[in-house]
Order: sequence, then structure tokens, then C-alpha cells
Amino acid sequence: MSVQIDAVILAGGMARRMGGIDKGLVELSGKPMISHTIERVKPQVNRIMINANRNQAQYSALGFDVISDKETGYLGPLAGMVTAMDNTQADFLLVVPCDSPMLPNDLCARMHASLKEADADIAVASDGEYQQPVVMLLKPHLKDSMQAFLDAGDRKIFLWYEQHKYVVTSFADQPNAFVNVNTLEQKLVIENAK
Repeated sequence: MSVQIDAVILAGGMARRMGGIDKGLVELSGKPMISHTIERVKPQVNRIMINANRNQAQYSALGFDVISDKETGYLGPLAGMVTAMDNTQADFLLVVPCDSPMLPNDLCARMHASLKEADADIAVASDGEYQQPVVMLLKPHLKDSMQAFLDAGDRKIFLWYEQHKYVVTSFADQPNAFVNVNTLEQKLVIENAK
């Protein structure tokens, strides 16, 4: 039996540091930033969902299922993750942000291998120095736990996953893999690096 892995690309935030612009739709090297993320993730998973709370028509035009947070009020990445877990039948869910255009091409394989080896429920990516809480591979059966965490008013992803058996997958060999674009200045730096 082959393992089924779905992915959700989180594009549901308010992008306050980017002046409220919808980050996933900001042009990077001639196409929307989310398109770079899709190109990296698509060969690694069975299905992609996009979590977006605005501009849904523009995201739908990319050809993937668009899901909006089932809870209103921009509750952060966990709200997008729990919504995605509601919309998957896969064995695992890969979570990535829309503003990381240089994700590893072996992201899923390495995270899945370390999760299996540790017999964990969650694998969290690391750039070798810092954990990347919005880049994780998790088992969708954790949905009720995440929902309860949200319902209690908590938002910090690492506080949620620290309640479970998790493993950190290091990508220290690809130190720029998780560079994300939070400002227009960072966008220019990445365009020049690509």
C-alpha cells in the first residue's frame, strides 16, 4: 500500500508585514509567489489544497482546491491547518506557507522518513538552526487536538506540537530552503538569488 500525502499551502493570513498585500499573489520572477511553492511541492504529494481567506477566485484559477478557514477572524496558521485536516482522507498532511519559494525538492521524503524512524505523529522542518513551525508533516487524526487547542484561545504552533510525539527534520544542507518573503525588500533579495 502506498502512502497518501496531501499538502496544504497556507495563504490565509493578513500579511501585515507586507502592507496587507496578499503574499501568495505577489509577483516573484514573473509569476505569483504561490506558483513557486506549488512547483516545489506538486511532485512530492498526491493532492494540493490552498488555504485562502480572500482572493479565492484568483487562487482557484491555479487549478487546485481552495479552502477557507472554517472559523472567522484570521486565527493564524493553525486555523488553516485544522481546516485542511477536515478536507483530507490522506495518511499524512504536508503543511507549507505560500511565501517560501525555495522549499526543498526532497522535503516530503525526508520528513516522512524521519517521522517513521522516530515513530512520531509530526515532523517539523528545521534549517539547521531554527525550527520552521509552518513547515510540517502530520497525521490528520490530530485534528481534534488542534481544534481543542484553538478553541482554548491558543495560537502558537510549537506549543501545540510539543504536546505530541514529534521529530525535527534537519535541512541544514539547504540553509536557504525556508527563506520566506515577509517584506518587499526580501522579495527583491530572493528574485536576485533565483
